[in-house]
Amino acid sequence: MIRKLLFAVLPVALAACAGPRAGLTGNDTGGIISWSPENQAMARDWAASHCARYHKYARLTSVHRQYGDYIAFACRFRR
Repeated sequence: MIRKLLFAVLPVALAACAGPRAGLTGNDTGGIISWSPENQAMARDWAASHCARYHKYARLTSVHRQYGDYIAFACRFRR
């Protein structure tokens, strides 16, 4: 019984820790990506992919080029 409960609860607990991808956090209005040179190279694609789930396009709003800071983006409707 305990084993069945463990197998039922464990995936839910692990899924709560998982984000869309490492370093990206957001919702339907936008989000942030932790800055690194590698993440900056992929930031536009990641933001576009994230916003496309909400039928919106991505617009980068700020980039702070130092470790510990973020690349911010907004999800907007098309005009």
